[in-house]
Amino acid sequence: MLLSAHRNCLVLRALAEGPRPQVELRRATGSPAQTTLRAHLKSLEDAGAIVKHRRNAFPGSLEYELEKPGQELLAVMDVLESWLAEAPDEPLALGSDAGRAAIKAVAEGWSTAMLRALASRPLSLTELDRVIADLNYPSLERRLSSLRLAGLIEALPANGRGTPYAVSEWLRRAVGPLAAATRWERRHLPQQTAGMARLDIEASFLLALPLLRLSDDLSGSCRMSMEVPNGSERRMAGVLAQVEQGRVHSCSPRLQGESNAWASGSTADWLGAIVEADTQRLELGGDYGLARAMVEDLHGKLFRSIPKEID
Repeated sequence: MLLSAHRNCLVLRALAEGPRPQVELRRATGSPAQTTLRAHLKSLEDAGAIVKHRRNAFPGSLEYELEKPGQELLAVMDVLESWLAEAPDEPLALGSDAGRAAIKAVAEGWSTAMLRALASRPLSLTELDRVIADLNYPSLERRLSSLRLAGLIEALPANGRGTPYAVSEWLRRAVGPLAAATRWERRHLPQQTAGMARLDIEASFLLALPLLRLSDDLSGSCRMSMEVPNGSERRMAGVLAQVEQGRVHSCSPRLQGESNAWASGSTADWLGAIVEADTQRLELGGDYGLARAMVEDLHGKLFRSIPKEID
């Protein structure tokens, strides 16, 4: 959401070229009101992305500079821009009304567990109302409409109990920018932001795994699990995926049962594997070839043109 504000992105882009005084940043961001620009600068300062200091020790002269978290936030911004450019109807620009609407729809759908519910199977509005108790019917209807207008979900033929909605391939690819943003938060704002909970982990795998296209000779089951912080107790969340001839045939959030392969690790381990294709810290076992191929293709499908700065 920090990157859905276009002027925040303009500030980061301007400071990528070097430190700048506020007057130059104002010109670079479309000459907004001083109070508007100060609000954006403060939000980036609070996130640790930029820092201000005196310029040449001259009283009253301030300049702003990009910090390391800001440099990494630029890489997250590149991932988000790449995802918006793949919008189903036409490429969307970061900072455009349609781009902001898509980001907001994903954020709201994620935070309310709507995307976790829809990732499991197509659901009608009435069915969503039954499984999501924290939102009233009008709120669910509004959020569902936002997801549909943005091209993030698709209406299926009515089945007599209402119109079911299924997630689009573009929404599945949204796991890429979500993973990049979550990794940035865990690195730089661990105290101010929540870690990944069980529903977040399940939703991520359920959405992204159907994108995989492996070699036709790969078949079997693979348990993909991530540690859920729970004090001193070690709990796992994830999915058990069934692969047939290189395609994910089904996914279940129930981890119990036999599996031919497995991949497990902490949140940091998994984010490194998904964002950077670094599988070294994950525990891979059983049919090692199947487990490794699934993790590597997960990265490939979500980060087709990953910026080098993300590392």
